[in-house]
Amino acid sequence: MPDRILLHGAQFFARHGVSDEERRVGGRFVVDVELSFDLARAGKSDDLRDTISYAELYNLVREIVEGGSFRLVEMLAETIAQKTLSLFSADAVLVRVKKQPPPLEGIIDFAGVEIYRERKNNL
Repeated sequence: MPDRILLHGAQFFARHGVSDEERRVGGRFVVDVELSFDLARAGKSDDLRDTISYAELYNLVREIVEGGSFRLVEMLAETIAQKTLSLFSADAVLVRVKKQPPPLEGIIDFAGVEIYRERKNNL
């Protein structure tokens, strides 16, 4: 199993959704990001330059989630994944985006998506 850098449960208020009403009213979005990255060097050096800063990762996710409006959480997750791989040296990224609560009849904790993307040169 590869080493991972984890960012779980990052909560944001944003205006994403298919309907005009969802985008007007907004709602809570919870994002998890897992980066596959060899942590052996950082584990030996104790130096932030040898790892990926989860603070920088959080700031990127916040900028994406709060900075625009997507109709689909699929596009939001894909944007997070692609920008993460372009800015950080991770081998792969897993992104979960949850809408809490979703605009559905009934009692539902969340609805969302999970995507996994690998750096192209790893294939």
